[in-house]
Amino acid sequence: MRLTATVMLVAMAAIFVTTHGLVSAHPAWGYVNAFAEAAMVGGLADWFAVTALFRHPLGLPIPHTAIIPTNKDRIADTMADFLRTNFLTPVVVARRMREMNVARAAGEFLVQRGGGGDGGQGARVLAGAGALVVELLESLDPDRLGLQVKAGLARQAEKLEVAPLLGRMLEGAIADGRHRPLIDGFIRWAGIALEDNEDMVRHMVQQRANSVIRWTGLDARLAESVLNGLYKLLAEMHVDPNHPVRAKVDEGLARLAQGLQHDPQLQAKVERAKNDLLANPALSDWWMGVWERIRHSLIGMMRQPGGAMGGQLGQSLAELGTALQGDPRLQWQVNRFARRTLVGVVNRYGEQIVSLVSATVKSWNPTTITDRIERAVGRDLQFIRINGTLVGGLVGLVLHGLTEVL
Repeated sequence: MRLTATVMLVAMAAIFVTTHGLVSAHPAWGYVNAFAEAAMVGGLADWFAVTALFRHPLGLPIPHTAIIPTNKDRIADTMADFLRTNFLTPVVVARRMREMNVARAAGEFLVQRGGGGDGGQGARVLAGAGALVVELLESLDPDRLGLQVKAGLARQAEKLEVAPLLGRMLEGAIADGRHRPLIDGFIRWAGIALEDNEDMVRHMVQQRANSVIRWTGLDARLAESVLNGLYKLLAEMHVDPNHPVRAKVDEGLARLAQGLQHDPQLQAKVERAKNDLLANPALSDWWMGVWERIRHSLIGMMRQPGGAMGGQLGQSLAELGTALQGDPRLQWQVNRFARRTLVGVVNRYGEQIVSLVSATVKSWNPTTITDRIERAVGRDLQFIRINGTLVGGLVGLVLHGLTEVL
């Protein structure tokens, strides 16, 4: 566009010089010469104006030229003030955010591109998310990360009052009868343990029998009777859900649930046991092993975005997107959270953002800012030169015609 405007200006100058000596030959040449003269003047004037914005015309230090590089710092302050006034104020941000449905837009994106089933955008989203997680897990120190996770869990566990929580859980399980399968399992385990240790039980009974019973040989029969009685008791407890021993167990568990919730001494014992467990080095070693297995499993699954983990992640993202699209209450909550978050960021960091913009522009050298602005609007500025040439020529043509008529 710059070349086009320059060629037009040179052409008008050439026409003006060529037709200057032909004006007396025919009246039409007067019009041509007037058009070329006025077009040349208009093109030169607009060339000067456009050039003066960015540099000194012909390198001459004419006053009020090279406006942009000379006023670079003032432009930076003006841009920062414009940004502060029109964008980075809590009121403006809140008003803009109320007009936007961020949740629904995010839901549409997740449904269309998050599922990964199209092999295009969705697959790239999942692959990018997987690669990001893998790089994060591999770049961080595994031992330090595991210790930090363990320390965070330990801090939360230390704040948590375990006894009342266990008491409520136990009370709810007893009320719903969810503890009965555990008791059944314990009874079966006790029967298996008794069967595997019959010889030990016989020996214990015989050792505790007095010498008379051992001399008469009744100790063996006594041991068998004890074993048979234990087997009978376990069998009756297993088949009869209302067995008296079961009732005693339920009563004891109920007292334990109440004690865990309301007995300060029992609660203190549970807290001490919890703290001892958290301080045990064996627990730390166990957790580090578990963490390493979890980390390697996550890395392996994330490296296969088309596998189970990728499919689950894609399905979860699609389900989240559907919920965001169709649930007005969820949209309202997400939009409110986004609005409050962005308003808080602007309120807290707005001045820093504005200062960053101003400082960045001020740090540019004059050539940089001139080139960037000229690349952005230079094409339209060259149109101004072209239009100035044409409009100037038309004005000259009209003026010449008026002088001829008058």
